[in-house]
Amino acid sequence: MSRQIPTYELYGENIGRSPEFWLHCETIRSRSSLHQWEIRLHRHESFFQILYIEAGSGDAIFGEKSHAIRPPAVITVPPGLHHGFRFSRDIDGLVITILRSHLSHPPGERSHHGEWLATPHLTPLDPDHAEAAHVMQTLRRLGDEFENRRSGRNEVLAAYVALALRLTARISHEGSTRELSSNENERRMEMLGELIQQHFRSHKPASFYARELGLSPTHLTRIVRSMTGSTPHELIAGQLVEEAKRQLVFTLGSVQEIGFRLGFTDPAYFSRFFLKYTGETPRVWRMKEKIRLDGA
Repeated sequence: MSRQIPTYELYGENIGRSPEFWLHCETIRSRSSLHQWEIRLHRHESFFQILYIEAGSGDAIFGEKSHAIRPPAVITVPPGLHHGFRFSRDIDGLVITILRSHLSHPPGERSHHGEWLATPHLTPLDPDHAEAAHVMQTLRRLGDEFENRRSGRNEVLAAYVALALRLTARISHEGSTRELSSNENERRMEMLGELIQQHFRSHKPASFYARELGLSPTHLTRIVRSMTGSTPHELIAGQLVEEAKRQLVFTLGSVQEIGFRLGFTDPAYFSRFFLKYTGETPRVWRMKEKIRLDGA
């Protein structure tokens, strides 16, 4: 009979209520030392984890496979994965736990980055490599930012997480023997994502993006549907909604001010738009989210 794998929020802490944080950061030593330097197999239902290994050694266990840890390295653990660790007593580094809903790209999303986030990785870092050094510096700064409650803390933490994950994924891909697909539609989707990021506040129609990519609107819609299951309009709207959520949580602007920043000249229309895609008005969503994140 296979033994049951426990589900935790933080290791050793049973679930049973909604978490009071969107991001938690602590030293690996502080928790592993309480458990004789061994974190037994467990899983997190709603959390993504980043472990930054600065010194020491050990093993990372993903399912039934063990991987040797050599510093410096970054370990990424997606939600739902059975995982565990064995650490040496001189281990030094951080473990960062993030509510999956607060990642800029959800694990499993139909993109290279979404696929990478959905799979566990142990990524060695070469301190002489510029981007690896940047990852190390970013994660150290994240730990410092979490420890010190300065103004704009949540927004800075979110930026550090996004940057660290993007650069780690790039390093991981570079070190992989598997070449990334050069599929033309994937390349177009990456270009579309960059264009949406540049122009979503101006509410450009799908035809604008098709023209920028040298495609007909119908062809663009066909590509986007095949790659994501959504329409170009839904991708644009999704970007607006995610940015609205970030600003509702991480800025002090009124709902009307945030709507104006996002290109909505009519506050009532902004509320209806947000309600359509989230099921709640901006004010209600902000209130609930801030209550949930209180104490983070």
